[in-house]
Amino acid sequence: MNRISLFLALLLSCGLAWAAPAAEVTHLAGILSATKPDGSSKVLAVKSVVEEGDLLATQGVTYARLKFKDGGEVVLRPNTQLKVESYRFDDARPESDNALLSILKGGMRMVTGLIAKRNRDKIALRAPTATIGIRGTHFGALFCQANCADVPTVSGKAPADGLHVDVASGAITLTNSAGTAEFIAGQFAYLPSANVLPELVPAERGIRVTMPNAIAANKGGDGVGGTAALECAVK
Repeated sequence: MNRISLFLALLLSCGLAWAAPAAEVTHLAGILSATKPDGSSKVLAVKSVVEEGDLLATQGVTYARLKFKDGGEVVLRPNTQLKVESYRFDDARPESDNALLSILKGGMRMVTGLIAKRNRDKIALRAPTATIGIRGTHFGALFCQANCADVPTVSGKAPADGLHVDVASGAITLTNSAGTAEFIAGQFAYLPSANVLPELVPAERGIRVTMPNAIAANKGGDGVGGTAALECAVK
């Protein structure tokens, strides 16, 4: 193989290894980190790119807002871990749509974008106890494992361990080994484990994932991640 052929082969192999851009950090208050599939980590800033394969983690007082390439948005609560398992979006090629996120712990709100509108079976949010099918919607998800004491509830008690979901608009499905259940706007659901069907929770007892106005209203944040901040590799 001559030098030109070798260079092209190496360039192609490197290109195949590049992760696909999925989203951008638009607002940040606190510290948000991303761990790559190779184990390397970095602290993100406003305008940082989030890539396919990234495991995002917010620290104890951090709120972060992400805007995905299809126009969808996600806001993360403190002490949350969210992984971008796969993400493909090309405005001109709907057949290539594919978005799968995994929430490992903590809470988030999600407003879906174009993928959910044109290919709703190609987008989902996976949690340890169920997969959330998205039908073009705005919803919140909270997964607790004895770590949700700071989440406000009507009773004043910490939310029970398991998956809590609230639907603000549209509809979602929750699917696990026990079956599938659908929930629509205004409804709340709770799923304690992966082998039981989710239960419909009365609105007066439902747990809604809330965010500060500065993040929820799209007005920005402060602390690490201000517009002058830079990404920092974690060594």
